[in-house]
Amino acid sequence: MPNGGFCRLPGGSVVVAIGLPSPAGDGATVRFLVHAANRARALTRLRNLGLRAVYLRGNTEPPTPDEITAVLHHPDGMLWRGTAAQELWHPIRSLPKAPVAPAA
Repeated sequence: MPNGGFCRLPGGSVVVAIGLPSPAGDGATVRFLVHAANRARALTRLRNLGLRAVYLRGNTEPPTPDEITAVLHHPDGMLWRGTAAQELWHPIRSLPKAPVAPAA
């Protein structure tokens, strides 16, 4: 089960933070931040990126105030970073893709 949580903002929108396995398939964990109108829409935005099994159960690791500020100031409303604490946030379009298997 992925670890994560959400925070409802005063305007009614939410920020979802969720840790998932890296799409690159290298065994690392990636923390995603998504700003959306509601939780379901935030998870749908992640699923549309190819992260098919994205579910948020519980609120064990909600976004920190710094994470909320980061995602609110980004034009796409979606960010990611590896689990290293010193790593900077990256725009979602720079997310590494899964390696493509060669055709047999």
